[in-house]
Amino acid sequence: MSSQLSSHQTVTRSPEGESTAARIRGAVGSLVPGLTLCAAATALAMGIGRFLPTVSPLLIAIVLGAALSNVARLPERVRPGLQFSAKKLLRVGIALLGLQLMLSDIVGLGWGVIVMVVAIVCLGIVGTMFAGKLLGLSWTQRMLIACGFSICGAAAVAAADSVVDADEEEVVTAVALVVIFGTLMIPTIPLLSGILGLSDTSAGLWAGGSIHEVAQVVAAGGAIGGAALGVAAVVKLARVLMLAPVMAVLSVRQRRLAGAGANVKRPPLIPLFVLAFLACVGLRSSGLLPADILANTRIAQTALLTAAMFALGAGVQIATIRKVGSRPFILAAMSTVWVMSIAFVGVSLAG
Repeated sequence: MSSQLSSHQTVTRSPEGESTAARIRGAVGSLVPGLTLCAAATALAMGIGRFLPTVSPLLIAIVLGAALSNVARLPERVRPGLQFSAKKLLRVGIALLGLQLMLSDIVGLGWGVIVMVVAIVCLGIVGTMFAGKLLGLSWTQRMLIACGFSICGAAAVAAADSVVDADEEEVVTAVALVVIFGTLMIPTIPLLSGILGLSDTSAGLWAGGSIHEVAQVVAAGGAIGGAALGVAAVVKLARVLMLAPVMAVLSVRQRRLAGAGANVKRPPLIPLFVLAFLACVGLRSSGLLPADILANTRIAQTALLTAAMFALGAGVQIATIRKVGSRPFILAAMSTVWVMSIAFVGVSLAG
């Protein structure tokens, strides 16, 4: 009799357990349509990128997402998967971005260039925030644009959003501005470098210090010349490394604003994805990872960020961009010129 009771207890599950399992299956199932759409868009963007190596799959994905959302009405069932990609997959992609950074390469730039990079990020953010305040923009909108234009483009915009929790309209506006103004910088820096008579090395320093996205820097550096490309990429990655301390400072600010009440949700002192990013930087700098693993993780990082950029692009509505008015565009133009000017002064002093 006892064995029968034992057997019965083994195969019977509580209604609460079944409910939990059902909720988990439902939550996972709700992500599938959106994740499938992101996967298809990622494959397409990376495929196009193979034929157009000077164009980043991330930028292609943003354009694809924006085009799709404005041409056709996306069904509601894809929304959960898109939101998951724009937040969770993005953070994993940013963490893996650390595997592209070798601390020895950055130290090899010399202290003068390192100080220049810190000045570009810090003064770029402060100047953009000040100009945005004069224009009457919200603190979160200013911060998203400041981080995107001073650090590393759309990835920095999304990283800042994960800390300051901006409105979706502000996020998609900042991402759209990064794409527009960063793309305009690709021919502008090589052209101005030629007019000013800069050497390839100086032009590469200027490109890496002033252009928003890593891929945009690579495109501009390649247009200048081989010597410029290597320098530009390392300087840009040094700016990417500044993502960690900036996000930590923002997180500390948000914790202070949140207060210390029992029912107040406070952000972590240092976001988990920032710690993961720093761990990846340390792992890459240790030299322990074989080349084939680094190559595979680079592909994975590109795919994750491409999926996240498509999801962010899918939130870009032309009507929304029109609604925000001209002030964010004016701030983006001012920030671009400001960061470019700081970088040029730094290059002149370094030279």
